[in-house]
Amino acid sequence: MPGITGWSAPPQAARSVATAPTPRPAATTRPRPRRAEPAARRVRAWVVPAPENIDSEEARASKGARPSAIFGRAARALVGLVYPPSCAGCGAATADPGALCPACWSGLRFIEEPRCPRYGTPFALDLGIGPLLSPRAISDPPVFERARAVVLYDDTARGLVHRLKYEDRLDLAKAMAAMMAASGAALIAEADCVVPVPLHRWRLWRRRFNQAALLARPLARAGRVPFLPQALARVKATRSQVGLSRAGRAENLQGAFRVPPAHRAALQGRRVLLVDDVTTTGATANAAARALLRGGAASVDLLTFALVADPIG
Repeated sequence: MPGITGWSAPPQAARSVATAPTPRPAATTRPRPRRAEPAARRVRAWVVPAPENIDSEEARASKGARPSAIFGRAARALVGLVYPPSCAGCGAATADPGALCPACWSGLRFIEEPRCPRYGTPFALDLGIGPLLSPRAISDPPVFERARAVVLYDDTARGLVHRLKYEDRLDLAKAMAAMMAASGAALIAEADCVVPVPLHRWRLWRRRFNQAALLARPLARAGRVPFLPQALARVKATRSQVGLSRAGRAENLQGAFRVPPAHRAALQGRRVLLVDDVTTTGATANAAARALLRGGAASVDLLTFALVADPIG
């Protein structure tokens, strides 16, 4: 029929239209039996629920779900039955993979307001007079603009960081990054790109991964901004910072970072979110931020999982 796209009359109806100029009276006929639904469609309807029976976000996911994704979810569910989820901190049983048990969760000392906007150091008392700078931020302001950390670096936080870095517990990065995304939501919202603090190539070869990059990638995905792991390079093989004083750390990191010429265009005029696992004295972040600013970045904010500090006041 003209004017109706994708419609074609059944053969019998077409012959009737061609041979009879006047419509026939409606005949009383038994309805045609419904064709059997293909088995593959029945299986898919069982594996992926109908969109009207699930949330809209899940409906959109199910419409475009590939068979590999469906079987991937089934495989993860099977693994969860064989290997029940455990606490990311101590290994105790938990309800969800990567979650923390109540004991480990209560052992974390979360950093909340009021805190120094420059270094992220918490204040012990809330004086209720607006943002306050810490004495260190006044006497020794950092190169970066703002800093945020999720928790203070105590026993529980130290255990999480050490398992990630030295025990190859790469699964911890997802849980830690989720907490960082919540704590640093304001920084992520204003960032144009996310850059992890890099490792020197020899240390990266020995460790096989950069823990800062593992934390930074989910943060970039959460903020829907570019993840630029190559925008900052560690060109100097510095000795370990453990045990060094603040002045010793700063001297050890002089000239350690550089923005490669090929990546300068990606940083021009950008607000960079610099990501690392722990802030100790801020020497590493200062050196990295200085290199990013020299490479063309407009500003640099710092987001880490833990902060080595005591509450002020």
